[in-house]
Formats: sequence, structure tokens, C-alpha cells
Amino acid sequence: MQAMIQFPEISPEIFSVSFAGFEFALRWYALAYIVGILLAWQISRRALETARLWPARGAPMDRLQLEDFLTWAIAGVILGGRLGFVLFYQPDYYLANPQDILKIWQGGMAFHGGMLGVVIAGWIFAARYGLPKLSIADVVVLGVPVGLLLGRIANFINAELWGRPTDLPWGVAFPGFDAQACGQIAGLCARHPSQLYEALLEGAVLLTVMLWLAWRKDALKAPGTITGVFFTGYGTARFLVEFVRQPDPQFVSEGNPLGLALHLGGYGLTMGQILSLPMVLVGLWLIRRAAKVAA
Repeated sequence: MQAMIQFPEISPEIFSVSFAGFEFALRWYALAYIVGILLAWQISRRALETARLWPARGAPMDRLQLEDFLTWAIAGVILGGRLGFVLFYQPDYYLANPQDILKIWQGGMAFHGGMLGVVIAGWIFAARYGLPKLSIADVVVLGVPVGLLLGRIANFINAELWGRPTDLPWGVAFPGFDAQACGQIAGLCARHPSQLYEALLEGAVLLTVMLWLAWRKDALKAPGTITGVFFTGYGTARFLVEFVRQPDPQFVSEGNPLGLALHLGGYGLTMGQILSLPMVLVGLWLIRRAAKVAA
């Protein structure tokens, strides 16, 4: 009999409080966002305050400017993440129902959109205050993998964004009708815990590499290197995990069971892969550019 792991009994809510007829709940996903942003800010602050990491002219911004940018970054994540989901994943629905675009409490955020939102916010912020754009980008992305790590763990706790069916021994039987639709064994369906794959690759591994480059290899002295490594690392990890990640239901049909957003002759790419490829290309270009400037 195939081995599988039963999904642990973890509530998406840490606690809830009822007051004046309303119920307020703190969810793991919200906590992941809050803690992720705070930890990312601390990593960036520590980097700015470590003089040896920067060229002779010093760090690109001070602590107060970093705190000011935090508000810009949060706005970029929320607006970009929501608009990215609307445009990349369900444009037809939101074109027909524009009143639902701002209903972020109903779910629907796209990382690639959030990333683009932060890039735009950072570009405007740097231009407004005359700060070096690539060095600002390096500071900002340095702690982002922490948020990705916590966010993907929260996705697992929420039993969402699970993977495709698998017969591997670490396959997880996620709860819910949709997750159990494949019914492999005695009505149970084991799926790749793709959220944990992403937590490991996009979070723990990428964070370790970036911190090692910044603190041990003087990567912050070559503006754009850390940003390039982040783009390349995230894009590659996401591209690979997409092979075992269940696609969004709007892309799945009887003739397209793999949910490919672009398919020709039986081969193709998911929307996540399509959005990740430009990240990899831009990342490689940034790394090459930084190496040439430093040479």
C-alpha cells in the first residue's frame, strides 16, 4: 500500500475574539506577512549599519530612509500583488466584475505582481530622494526570502496551493474536496507539499546564499549583484516547483489537464513559469552587469 502523510490538524486561525457582534481572528497567513516584513526590515537595517559591506562612499541610505521606504514597500506588495492576480490569473472574471478587484479579503494575491509593485515603489522612492537605485534594490531584496519562507509555510497550514498527485512517500493527503479529487487509494489523494518545496528553495536556500554573498563575498560592493541573485534564484526555484504544483483551476480543462497557460504540441508552460522566466533573464543580466562594472 502506498505511504502518505495525513495533513496535520492545524487551524488556519491562531485565535479569534468576538466583540460587539463581530469576530476578529488572527490567522497564520497574516502573522507570516507581519513577521516576514519585520524580519526583512531587520536584515536590511543590519546590512546598512555594517560599514564593511559597502564601498568607500558608504551605505546607499540611512535607517530613517529605510523606515520611510517600508510604507512604500507594503503598499507596493499589496497593490501589485492584487493587480498581478487580477491581470495574470483571472482577467476575464474581474473585467466582468470590476467591483471585486479591491476585495483582497476574499483572497487572490500574486507574488510576481507584488514583486513588480515593490520594484516600482523602490524606483520612485530612489528617484525622489536621489538614491542609487541598484544599491537600494539590493538592500530591499536581502530579507525578502524570509517573508517567502514564512508565507509558504502559512500556505501549507492553510492547506492551499498544494501540488499535483504523487506516489512519493512524503505525499500529503490535504483536506477538502478539491484536494482529494484524484482519489488514488481508498478515496485518498496524496499530493506534493509544494508549499514546503518553495519554502525551502525560495526561502531557506535563497536566504542563505544571499546572506553569504553579502557578508562573506562583499556582494553589496557590486550594486545589482544581490538583486540579480534574488531574481535568478526565485525565478529558477518557482519554475522548477511549477512542474509539481497544482495549477490554478481556471487554467485546467478537459483538453488541458496540466493547466498550461501556453501549450504547443503537448508541451508548454504554466502561468507561474511564464512569469518566472523574465525574472531569471533579468537576474542573470544584473549579475553580469555588476561583474563588468566591478572588474
